[in-house]
Amino acid sequence: MEARPERVRVTAPRDAAPPPISPVPAGTPEDFYVRSLVRSQLRLALSVAVGFVVVLVLLAVMVTFWPQIHDMRVATIPLPWLLLGVGVYPLIWVGAALYNRASERNEQRYRDLAGR
Repeated sequence: MEARPERVRVTAPRDAAPPPISPVPAGTPEDFYVRSLVRSQLRLALSVAVGFVVVLVLLAVMVTFWPQIHDMRVATIPLPWLLLGVGVYPLIWVGAALYNRASERNEQRYRDLAGR
C-alpha cells in the first residue's frame, strides 16, 4: 500500500475578497416605495386572478343550472362547449391587457415618487 500524501489546505489571501456590500437601511424612502410597489402589484395580480376564476365559475354554474343552454347550437357545436372552450380566451386577453395597463400605471407612479 502506498502512503497517501499529506493534505494541503488551499486558501485565498484575506485581502482578495471584495468588501461587503452595505444593504439599504430598512427605514429609507426607497425601501418604502419598493415595498409599496410590490404590494400594489401583488394586489393587482390577485384581483385579476380572482376575477378570472369568478367568471369561470359563473360560466360553469350557468351551464350546469340552465338546462336549455344544452339545446342551443352554433354551427352544430353545442353552446356550452363554445362558451367554456373558446369563449374563455377573449377573457384571458382582456384580463391580460387590463393587468398590463394597470401594472404600467403602478410602475409609472413608483418612478414618479422615487424620482427615477
